[in-house]
Amino acid sequence: MSLQLWFHPLASFCHKALIALYENEIPFEPVIVDLADEASSAAFRAVWPMAKMPVLRDGTRDRTVAESTIVVEYLDAFYPGPTRFLPADPDRAWQTRLWDRFFDHYVQEPMQKIVTDRLRPAGTNDAYGVEQAKAQLRTAYALLEAELGARTWTMGDAFTLADCAAAPALFYASTVAPFGHTQRQLSAYLGRLMARPSFARVLEEAQPYFKLFPMEKKPQIA
Repeated sequence: MSLQLWFHPLASFCHKALIALYENEIPFEPVIVDLADEASSAAFRAVWPMAKMPVLRDGTRDRTVAESTIVVEYLDAFYPGPTRFLPADPDRAWQTRLWDRFFDHYVQEPMQKIVTDRLRPAGTNDAYGVEQAKAQLRTAYALLEAELGARTWTMGDAFTLADCAAAPALFYASTVAPFGHTQRQLSAYLGRLMARPSFARVLEEAQPYFKLFPMEKKPQIA
């Protein structure tokens, strides 16, 4: 098979790449990486020495593609399907990329800060950093609530790269910093993302791993 995706089913940035693959039903070989396993870790580092997931390996084009945003853009360019992840219009394209960066930097990253703080050895927790992360999430939620309005997806009627980024970011973030009771648009948007067949499949495949999520409130799917 031409394409391999090196990933872990629990990892939020890996979900972003999986959504794109499932959205257009692109055939690929899944390679689950266990960094705690010496053989699995060594095999992955042979493909991508930085050992950060996800990584797409395209055997036909002899390309190794790292970073979730770049993976989605690569698939859009070289394995296009009915869902196009970047609009052809350059003005809408940069806005799509902006929202992709927004979800990665202002939702994913603070969410991961909160989660990884739970994995620190006793006595080394960063309470101040966690509060900063929660504050950033509250700011991001408020902005999204105001911006989303009546849109179906981040950019309007079309499902794009921005929504691939939003789905795992908001899904996990809502478990560590729940939406406010007035953030109805944001909550409804997450509901639409979770009902999207591509993301619903990702969540179903991830469900056996949710027990490893280091928070009292485990991620839930309907």
